[in-house]
Amino acid sequence: MAMSDIQAKRMTATGSLGVGPARIRQIQVLTSTGGAGRLTLKDGTATAVSLDLDFLANDSHSVNIPDNGVRFQTGVTITAATNITAMTFFYS
Repeated sequence: MAMSDIQAKRMTATGSLGVGPARIRQIQVLTSTGGAGRLTLKDGTATAVSLDLDFLANDSHSVNIPDNGVRFQTGVTITAATNITAMTFFYS
């Protein structure tokens, strides 16, 4: 039987995912009715943005990241979650 090293973490606010170095492979996002959503991720405390996504309001979205995902060498930090009710990150 094949084993997967994919894990999931649900977040409802900005801040660190608290999972250490990771590769984000998929993100599920639930946006609010307040307007378009925006999700911004950085690698730990870096100033450069690693991933910046926009979403339609009042909907659920699935972002599948191809290949090996987006690598966060020191950790995943959510710096913006505008009009987002909840997010689930699938990572390895």
